[in-house]
Amino acid sequence: MRALDTIAESIRIGYVHPTTVLNTLIEAENEGGLGAVRRIERHLSTGLHALRDRQHPHSALAQTWLGAARAYLVTQAERRQAV
Repeated sequence: MRALDTIAESIRIGYVHPTTVLNTLIEAENEGGLGAVRRIERHLSTGLHALRDRQHPHSALAQTWLGAARAYLVTQAERRQAV
C-alpha cells in the first residue's frame, strides 16, 4: 500500500505537510475504500506503541498521523450519515 510507504517515510524524516496527510488518506480511500483507511489506522496504532517503547524521536508525528486517520474516518462516517 503506497499510503503506508508515504507515512513511514514522513515518520523517518520527521516531517509531513498537512496537505500530504489529507491527500494520502484520500488516495487510500480511493484505492481501497474506508477499509483501507481503517487498516492504516490499525497499523499506526500498533506502530505508535512500538515507536514509543523505543523512544523514537518522531513518535509525535506518528501520533499526528493516527489522529488524522481517526478524524478522517469520523468525518466520512458523519458525512455518510448526513446523506
